[in-house]
Amino acid sequence: MMSPVCPSWLSFVLYNPVRKALTNREEILTESGVTDDAVVLEVGAGNGFLTEVLAEHAKKVYAVELQDGMIRKLRKRVKNFGDKVCVIRGDIAWIVLEEDCADVCIMYYSFHEVSDKINAADNITEAVKKGGILSIYEPTIEVAKLDMKKTAAMFEKRGFTKEMERTRVFTRYVKLRKVR
Repeated sequence: MMSPVCPSWLSFVLYNPVRKALTNREEILTESGVTDDAVVLEVGAGNGFLTEVLAEHAKKVYAVELQDGMIRKLRKRVKNFGDKVCVIRGDIAWIVLEEDCADVCIMYYSFHEVSDKINAADNITEAVKKGGILSIYEPTIEVAKLDMKKTAAMFEKRGFTKEMERTRVFTRYVKLRKVR
């Protein structure tokens, strides 16, 4: 059964002045290891809340999004970046990505909405280069501490090692590095 996904008509809650004020997007990039020569895979790009900042700082961004309504908004938001942002329409569990294409994979408030986490984890693992970083941010209101630990363990079984984890008021975070 498909997990509920934030519908595109509600995208204003994902991109608004309050969220921008409460979210340090630059810190997300820094702690995720995004550099000016990094290729980034963003899973669940939504309407581009994080994508536009990624595009300002990374070499290339592959923005994966499931919903057509979000994709329309995302494309408008990143149109000035040209080929630097590649928008991919599809479910991360089923799309075909190039092997070892990403230095960094960021999932910002999205993995809990993925319907087939096993296939998604397999695809993400194949896409991230050895030595690459996987950053997972989830909302504390929707993702319990135990669920976050299960998500991290799923990737640890696939060759990632945990480097950092924390919980803040609104966000749970885990940073993993691919070691094999």
